[in-house]
Amino acid sequence: MEKGKIREKLARVLKDLGCHDKELSILFTDDSRMAQLNFRYLGRKGPTNVLAFPMADLDAPAKQTPAVESVMLGDVVISIDAALSEADEFGETIEHTIDRLLIHGVLHLMGHDHEESEAEALRMEKEEKRLMGLVELKFEV
Repeated sequence: MEKGKIREKLARVLKDLGCHDKELSILFTDDSRMAQLNFRYLGRKGPTNVLAFPMADLDAPAKQTPAVESVMLGDVVISIDAALSEADEFGETIEHTIDRLLIHGVLHLMGHDHEESEAEALRMEKEEKRLMGLVELKFEV
């Protein structure tokens, strides 16, 4: 998958989410490194498909303004091993799977948490599908 294409898709997603002036970093890694990160930061054993590390304190009160507003939204880490496995399992192209995982990670950076409640999981899934439609519409051949 081309770096420029990923940038363009994410720019479209961020603009739609009202974060056109924000930046994020993306790390593609393997299951071994992902398992290390998952344990180190979340205390969970084994790899996962995507991790997100927001720069903003998502637990801070909404009205509280940070002393310095960061242009950095956060970091998204994707396991290529997991993405390849999911693409095969779901019958998706690897590009579609990576798009889905990137959008999932960005939504986590924005404060969505599918583990919080069933209602939040449904909201997040609906938003993921909407944003996937946004990037797929632009890049259909």
